[in-house]
Amino acid sequence: MESNPIDSVIFKDQYSTENMRKIFSDEEQIQSWLDTWVALAQAEAKEGIIPQKAADEIKAKAHYEDFDTDEIRAEIKKTSHPLMPQIKYLTKLVSPEAGKWIHWGATTQDIIDTGLMIQSKKAQELILKQSNILLKKLLQKAEQYKSLVMAGRTNTQQAVPITLGYKFAVWADQIGREIQEIKKYIPTGFVGELGGAAGSLASLNGKGQKVRNEMCHLLNLSSPTITWHVARDRFATIASLNVILAGTVGEIANQIMLSGRNEIDEFSEGFKLGKISSSTMPQKRNPMICDQIMQNVHLAQNEVSIVYPAMILEDERDVRYYAEENYISEIFLYISAALVKMNTVLDQLQINQKQIQKNLNLTHGLIVSEQVMLYLGEKLGRQVAHQVLYEDAQTAISNDQHLLDVLKKDKRVINDINEETLEILLKPENYVGECEQMVEKVINKWS
Repeated sequence: MESNPIDSVIFKDQYSTENMRKIFSDEEQIQSWLDTWVALAQAEAKEGIIPQKAADEIKAKAHYEDFDTDEIRAEIKKTSHPLMPQIKYLTKLVSPEAGKWIHWGATTQDIIDTGLMIQSKKAQELILKQSNILLKKLLQKAEQYKSLVMAGRTNTQQAVPITLGYKFAVWADQIGREIQEIKKYIPTGFVGELGGAAGSLASLNGKGQKVRNEMCHLLNLSSPTITWHVARDRFATIASLNVILAGTVGEIANQIMLSGRNEIDEFSEGFKLGKISSSTMPQKRNPMICDQIMQNVHLAQNEVSIVYPAMILEDERDVRYYAEENYISEIFLYISAALVKMNTVLDQLQINQKQIQKNLNLTHGLIVSEQVMLYLGEKLGRQVAHQVLYEDAQTAISNDQHLLDVLKKDKRVINDINEETLEILLKPENYVGECEQMVEKVINKWS
């Protein structure tokens, strides 16, 4: 019986992905510890601390499939220790001579931290792959719709025209920057741990740092400058980078949901027969995938409430608030699901160009009142022109008139602007600024 949606046979794909679940499975966790013991033994053998024969035997026997997880679970319950049962089990699998060298000079947190770094690096590489797919799709949409004029909005109201491609390019640039930061962090941010009881490496007779460097090298992790048992900033950084990425994915999902409202209906989550939105309202086409994306994003963001308090520890080692095993895995699981679902949404996205054009003309020319104001401002001064257009715009709104009809009757306007020029100024497509050029800039940067 599963007690968490992530583990649910029915719901797990809503909150995670198969590839990410594998990375944070019992098998991968225990194997990461075994791999750490193997690398530790090999490094120690290289420095002459333990026999090479013992290190090789440990390597030959350190395989998850040879472990009895039921026995280990029972031993953890009996001993109240997360690692000793695995040490004892591995010791049974090797000869007595090799067994006495397992975990030599290390402490529990060395193995657990290093194992989690191994898993986290794999998870980060998967997130990077999924994010690059999303970036590519956003860039394609930006290119496809870079010239499609639509209403830009600020503070929930129509503002001035933009292009739909511009919206996609803004998101693409965000995702691109976040990918860039993750890429910068990967080479040095995933760091192995070996410090011994209090981090001093006293148990390795002056060869501790050499052993640590070699161990990390074998595990494809960076080696720390100093032991980091109570320095939890690296895990906090990993969490932060990914939660920021999640925020952008959530922003995109939220905008798709808003834009798909019946009253706006400019672009929306795709629909095909068989997709059901409501158990009682047959007509509904709810953005069900975006709903789930938002759930996953919020769940990932909520983990931050644990991330930063977990950095405040005491002395040289303190495991009372060892939270990383929980929040790191859950953040990666939620974000992986959100990214996969967002890629699906973009594949199926429906663009309603007819409605985009209708909404663009919804305010009867008011959406480009700024352009008229600036043109008139060259004659009357910016502040005077603003007051003129403010008064005329409010008149147009109150009387449900087209702005052109009001402006044509205002002598303050027609004394300096003829009707033909006004008509040109009130065409939304003539006031999209440098949207297309900025779209091209984003495409060139991240392609």
